[in-house]
Amino acid sequence: MTERAAIVTGASSGIGLAVARMLAEEGHAVTLVARRREKLDAAYEALRGDGQEVQRVAADVGNEDDVIRAVAAHREAYGRLDLLMNNAGVGIGAPIGELSTKRMDIQLDTNLRSIPLFYRECAAMLTAAGAEHGNALVVNTASIAGKHGQGWLSIYSATKFGVIGFTEAMNAELGSRGIKSTALCPGWVDTAMTDFIKQQVAPEAMIQTSDIVASVRMLLSLSPGCVVPEIVFQSPAGPALF
Repeated sequence: MTERAAIVTGASSGIGLAVARMLAEEGHAVTLVARRREKLDAAYEALRGDGQEVQRVAADVGNEDDVIRAVAAHREAYGRLDLLMNNAGVGIGAPIGELSTKRMDIQLDTNLRSIPLFYRECAAMLTAAGAEHGNALVVNTASIAGKHGQGWLSIYSATKFGVIGFTEAMNAELGSRGIKSTALCPGWVDTAMTDFIKQQVAPEAMIQTSDIVASVRMLLSLSPGCVVPEIVFQSPAGPALF
């Protein structure tokens, strides 16, 4: 059995891939979970090519059966879980008068509903890790839009408020088991998800994936007696969307 293991969702690119790479480099066996098989395969091959211990599971985290299957595959491969990163997310903007139920449900299922499903399926492994070393960690990618409500991105914003609230609830419920939860709340991050705004905001002016990686590395270094419930990332000019 590996000494440390992690699951990262939305791991085929951007924040998820950057964090997965760091975790693998620092000794975690990592299950990469993402919806788009071709991108996931490319990420897997890149990490395996660097000699990292990783596996991949193509899954739609908005689908309960896919969540159950992804966690089962991780359990079978590695037998333990020390870090869960619920990072998969989608943002679909629309004025409230033009909001379609389908696009609303996609965001609710992917950004919010998937997170308690992963906690539920991973609870036994996280509890075992917490009992072993007191530092089982769940990192939930929220957004600055979960701190300040955003028009046009109203459903996205609501899901991210929910992520922050659920993270707080999990600290209250699971903290005594040695399971810590942190919500990450970044503004614009230089990833493919923000390509649509890069004519207005230069990529170099955005938060970098390396900033998110640094925060997760810091969380891993904390003593069992310290929990950071949330981290807000914003530009020096002030809060920004996403």
